[in-house]
Amino acid sequence: MECSDNKTTISSLSAGSMKSPNNVSATTKSSGLISPRSILSAPPSPPSPVILTPCAACKILRRRCVDKCVLAPYFPPTDPLKFTIAHRVFGASNIIKMLQELPEEQRTDAVNSMVYEANARIRDPVYGCAGVICQFQKQISELQAEFAKAQAEILNLKCQNSNLLALVCMEVSEYQENSSSSNDYGNNTSLFLEDNSVYAAWEPLWT
Repeated sequence: MECSDNKTTISSLSAGSMKSPNNVSATTKSSGLISPRSILSAPPSPPSPVILTPCAACKILRRRCVDKCVLAPYFPPTDPLKFTIAHRVFGASNIIKMLQELPEEQRTDAVNSMVYEANARIRDPVYGCAGVICQFQKQISELQAEFAKAQAEILNLKCQNSNLLALVCMEVSEYQENSSSSNDYGNNTSLFLEDNSVYAAWEPLWT
């Protein structure tokens, strides 16, 4: 009887050691422990979804901003007034059409031009950007006239300076000539006085 009991215990132990992996995982789950095999075989968790902030254009138009939105690089969500001004004058469809017809390196300048022109049209509905251009042209012509006048005054001052310099040189040369001639005359008068003294010394002899 003892042998039979030993056989039953050995068979129960061998059966327990030959359990399937599912049974092992079930037992580990029931016991609250996680086996290293289950950690390695578990699939990776999916990444958390990235929430993209819509651009100012899509936010104002109330539509979904896609990944390759044409308006997103030029109308950031931090500056909604930029798209509001351009959309008020040109419209979203026209803005998109103009941007698609241009290469990417020229789109930034085009958007800035559209915003500037739309802002000028809002401030002056009659003339718009043309009125600003005419005003700038008027200022340019006035500045050019002032510049030409300043150049004429500079040229006149240069001529006056050259004439004054020539006059000073002439007076200096005349002064030098006069000083040299006066020195010669002084020398001649001294010689004449010396001759007279000689004659004065010989005069009693003649008498």
